[in-house]
Amino acid sequence: MKKVLYFFVIILIAIACRDEVIDPITLPDPDPDSEEKVEVRLPNLRIEGRYLKNDQGEIVNLHGSWMTNNPYFNDSKWGNWNVNDCLNYNKNLLDRVLEAGWKLTFIRLHMDQYWSDTPNSPHEFTYQRFNEARFKKYLDLVYVPMAEYIQSKGIYVVLLPGISCPHDIEVGDGTNELLIKYWGIVSQHPKIQGNRNIMFELINEPVNILGTDGTSGNSNQGHFDNLKIYMQSVVDKIRENADNIIWVPGLGYESIFHGYANNPIEGTDIGYSVHLYPGWMNSDGENGDGGIGDGGGYEPFQLGWDRQVKPVADFAPVIITEMDWAPSKYNASWGKSITGEVGGKGFGANFKYITDNSGNVSWLFFSGMERLAAFKDVPGTEGSYTFLNDPEACIWPCYHWFKEYANGTTAQEEGTLIGLAIDNADQHIEMLTGSSKHLLVKAIYANGTTCYIGSKATFTSSNHTCIEVSESGKIVAIKEGTATITIKYADAQGNSQTTSLTVTSTTFPLSLPSFNPSIFGEGTFNETTKTLITGQWGYGGWYYDGGVDISAYKYLIVELSGDNKCGAQFNLRDENNYWAKAAEYNFNNSRRIVVDIQQMYKTNDDGTRIKVDPTHIYYAGFWTFGNIPLSIDKIYFSETK
Repeated sequence: MKKVLYFFVIILIAIACRDEVIDPITLPDPDPDSEEKVEVRLPNLRIEGRYLKNDQGEIVNLHGSWMTNNPYFNDSKWGNWNVNDCLNYNKNLLDRVLEAGWKLTFIRLHMDQYWSDTPNSPHEFTYQRFNEARFKKYLDLVYVPMAEYIQSKGIYVVLLPGISCPHDIEVGDGTNELLIKYWGIVSQHPKIQGNRNIMFELINEPVNILGTDGTSGNSNQGHFDNLKIYMQSVVDKIRENADNIIWVPGLGYESIFHGYANNPIEGTDIGYSVHLYPGWMNSDGENGDGGIGDGGGYEPFQLGWDRQVKPVADFAPVIITEMDWAPSKYNASWGKSITGEVGGKGFGANFKYITDNSGNVSWLFFSGMERLAAFKDVPGTEGSYTFLNDPEACIWPCYHWFKEYANGTTAQEEGTLIGLAIDNADQHIEMLTGSSKHLLVKAIYANGTTCYIGSKATFTSSNHTCIEVSESGKIVAIKEGTATITIKYADAQGNSQTTSLTVTSTTFPLSLPSFNPSIFGEGTFNETTKTLITGQWGYGGWYYDGGVDISAYKYLIVELSGDNKCGAQFNLRDENNYWAKAAEYNFNNSRRIVVDIQQMYKTNDDGTRIKVDPTHIYYAGFWTFGNIPLSIDKIYFSETK
């Protein structure tokens, strides 16, 4: 949607200026004496494993904003391809942002196609409008000087090409060819080539690609196998010339990356560039009536991140080059949500916690530089907030978070540690086998403040075969059993605190929310009486995200505590699709069924029987006619019938 809007903006600008177009090829160079000299030498950056690091080997996570040299996005303060006015405006704008106190460590500099497209071109795609002579000229006149000026302020630069990515791409298409040419030009520029302070984001927001199976999409491994070929060709061209750090986008508007885990981009100094807005990755965005909470808060957001981004964050650094949020009433952000609180509703606080906890994520927020320049660090008044001072919009919290990042610590961490608390779990929790949960652990300080410590704590499990726990506090229920999770943390003064909880993993818990009475149809479940009432032709039971492995067991016994008056059957599916065929077991007049786990079969429409794979069961539960109670006694594994 943004690309469509952006394309029409460019056309409107060209139409508005068509009577006064200055030939960009013959435009005189600006006075070289007016060029700013680079005065600050930034530490070189490199990628080592999953981290971005500096010359001293320290982990670096960058935080910043974006800039584009286009009159539309510069409040129409200049126009007609006037280089001097453009540079003067944007340099002055950056100065005002820094004077306002912003602690920026990188800027995403969009090499806007305003400077590289053929004016008034009727073509839809950038590869059809691209003018190589214009691009080379304005790379020299606009983008290199702007990048130098940004660096002179002690700020790193991420260059983004002025190439709009079509909704559907394929290996070797016009955009692929243009990217190779474009980055070949950029990576050979003497002021960019090997400049470790200037990084490359290959392209903005790919959506779908033609996969190895002939389908266009962003979900299966074949899509990512071809995306690897597509992006690798561009990376290889850059590496013929330069060793600058490269940030590679994913699919789904730059939000889906899991396939790279199986087929990553090859080479050194390679990271991945991500876009993330409220509502994406199961995060909270505004719903239709302006309320917040469509995503369900922290845990679904974390699981969405784990599914879509963590597969690459586990082996390479990540940089988020688009993200923002604010209530829609301000009409000042792409993302519509609130800051909220860690563990609760809202986008901003949970976003910061998730990315901080990853330990290797750089990020910016996508509000324009004009707004950053207008910011004043003066609290607003509740009831009369503006976009710039509302704590629930991105500007205010980001300003103060950036200061904390620059200081390297938070005020809370400077206190004396006196205790630990787990925000989102009781002393004993029950988990569905195959599921995961992220603990929100809070340090409590003597000065009355608290701070989420995430990956800074140490987590251990007493029973790794059943319950695993990661360094960041992610608990995974491997198989049925119980474990004690112990959490330790020490403050800067060496004061140490410990807390613990007990975790039980069970495959068929008869408790909410693990038991879902409304997998199909609107049903209810009474935990006390263990009574299920499904909707008409409904289905209630368990869904296992990622599939649960029950192959180690011989029999599954399902027992009712009352007569079957609703045509109930128990079934299991080994496909991640509720409508897939299932192994079906009818109770008929019995209160008990026995499932031979190694001999489960589903029947196709043509009558053929296919064995159900017990290593990945996605759905298990009860189908009924609906609206009639079904009383469940127990469900358990057994070595005997």
